[in-house]
Amino acid sequence: MSYTEDYKVLKKIFSSIDDKLSYGSIDIYKKEFDSLAYKLLPGVTKYHCEKHDIEFSSGESYQDDKVGAKDIDFNKEDTEIEENKHFNYFIVMPSGLKKASKLTFLFHGFNEKDWSKYLPWAKSICDTCGHAVILFPIAFHMDRAPKLWSDKRAMFKESIDRKKRYPNIVNSTLSNVAISMRLQEKPQRFMWSGLQSYYDVIDLIELFKKGKVDLIDPNFKFNLFAYSIGGFLAQILKYSNYKNYFSNSKLCLICSGAVFNRLSPVTKFILDSETNISLYYYLVEHIDVFMKKDNMMRHFINEHKEAKLLYEMMNFTRLREDRESYNLKYAKQIYAVTFKKDHVIPSYEIRNALQGAYRNIPINVEEFDFPYEYGHEVPFPYDSKDSDLVDKAYSLVFDKICKFLTIEE
Repeated sequence: MSYTEDYKVLKKIFSSIDDKLSYGSIDIYKKEFDSLAYKLLPGVTKYHCEKHDIEFSSGESYQDDKVGAKDIDFNKEDTEIEENKHFNYFIVMPSGLKKASKLTFLFHGFNEKDWSKYLPWAKSICDTCGHAVILFPIAFHMDRAPKLWSDKRAMFKESIDRKKRYPNIVNSTLSNVAISMRLQEKPQRFMWSGLQSYYDVIDLIELFKKGKVDLIDPNFKFNLFAYSIGGFLAQILKYSNYKNYFSNSKLCLICSGAVFNRLSPVTKFILDSETNISLYYYLVEHIDVFMKKDNMMRHFINEHKEAKLLYEMMNFTRLREDRESYNLKYAKQIYAVTFKKDHVIPSYEIRNALQGAYRNIPINVEEFDFPYEYGHEVPFPYDSKDSDLVDKAYSLVFDKICKFLTIEE
């Protein structure tokens, strides 16, 4: 079947998955996961760094009380949101395979609420590479978020109220109002939820290596594949190289690779303009000031490699040479796919970040363009009148992605 046909069928049947779902050449398994890293999040008065055996008082360093997030359940303490602590991830495997020894971890984009976009991607990797694909959700995304945040009626009302509160706001919609209000109120959530996601993936890999997941061979090999904001997570995993687990892992980025302050995320599906301003104010312009007040944030950025890497990725000029040293070190293991009409994460900003300010880093960044309407959020529209062109474009791109990701014997 074609990409567009696979998309439509998988989107329809995926919601009915219990423990296992079979479709054509793939089997999809639903697995439970309990996050231990949620204890990092805003919501308690005492924090403990296990690695250094240090305790901190509340890590709150900034809060915008004018946002109105307390009006409904948006501002429930992050540590109390059960959906973010106990959730499901999915393993997509070649049909009939009992135990996978080759894996690809697939990380999604910002403000994503379901896996529909990624199911055909996972199928292509299974079919072409023979890998199992791990669909693992980032903190407070997919089913790690309360259902209220996706309730169209409630979110439409919140967006209307938000437009009244901020008359000049741009792109406030029912799709992005929940994440926008939460991040505007506490922009440090971006850092802490990113680190929670990082530690969750590390814990998942440890479970695999200990043989705790019956579908995964403990001696597995793996690569990383990330779209959009998921690229931050994938790069931090690769570059921090915890216990040297990632030394031989390849990293493929699609619509991803630029640093935070070179993105344009104000769209009806991602963030509104007020939140973008708040994130820029906190993460790009003044985080060093806030770190002076926030002992826990300062400790993690100074003493934890993964937090420092995330900190470096917020601003193009911040510790640029250090960030570029990782790109250079792993250049042969990285491939980036970009699209000419992507205005959220433009090709030239991906090149700036990955190939370096002086274009002296030999990472392969390949730009594509297609003769149909597309964009960052939907590079391969399943409902396009030009479905034949979309299918052809998808095959072209994923043939190259799969060739790169394939783990040789």
